[in-house]
Amino acid sequence: MDKTSVIGLIIGVVAIGIGVFLKGVSLEVLINPAAFLIIIFGTIASVLIAFPTRVIKNVPHLFKIIFTEDENVNFGELVKMFTEWAELTRREGILALEQKIEEIDDPFLKSGIQMAIDGQNPDFIRDVLMEKIYAMEKRHAEGARVFSQAGTYAPTLGVLGAVVGLIAALANLENMEVLGTAISAAFVATMLGIFTGYVLWHPFANKLREKSEREVLMKEIMIEGILSITNGEPPTLIKDKLLSYLSAKEIEKMEKTAGETIRQDENYAEER
Repeated sequence: MDKTSVIGLIIGVVAIGIGVFLKGVSLEVLINPAAFLIIIFGTIASVLIAFPTRVIKNVPHLFKIIFTEDENVNFGELVKMFTEWAELTRREGILALEQKIEEIDDPFLKSGIQMAIDGQNPDFIRDVLMEKIYAMEKRHAEGARVFSQAGTYAPTLGVLGAVVGLIAALANLENMEVLGTAISAAFVATMLGIFTGYVLWHPFANKLREKSEREVLMKEIMIEGILSITNGEPPTLIKDKLLSYLSAKEIEKMEKTAGETIRQDENYAEER
């Protein structure tokens, strides 16, 4: 589970709820089916009109990405793996990676290693893999745009809901009590539109873009690792090159993990 998405959503709802309570707004006023109908279903309708079916079908999967932590993005493990593969190919040659290819779950990495084993030119390997990254970025941008557009439509639909509420209010000018209730209900639609637009849809779009950038970085590291092994570069050089993609914090975490692994191996050897 992506903790930041869940925690952020909870804080957003609680903050608005407490703020409304402190302002003395009655919960009965907030329970406005007409406002929910206009904003929620109006936004859904707008998105359905704006995007083709092939994009809309991916929306449930996009929600899963937003609220799920990607456990595959482990740069430290990736650097360690390529360093080990480089040592293996230095001893036994590039064909030694055939015994490793079945252990690879990532289709992108698997195809790159297979091309290297098949003896493809490094420039060809880079071009093919970069095209795959470009296609992936295009798909990811399309998914993020769904939520970004929803965030644009929702506040405007909130204004529409307010206008509809004010029309109803003006029809009851003779009854001040009904007029006050109708006006307050009209602005519930505006509040709901702004809330969903700027606390839900736009942040969801940004989360998808951030996760896409991390995945692109991971695949760029894969490309560099594959090409370095193909060119027969020394393991230490490959490790230093791949570490340049990581932040200082990620490198520190990787070295700490590696230190713990070494100590565990030493303890096991002593017990033996």
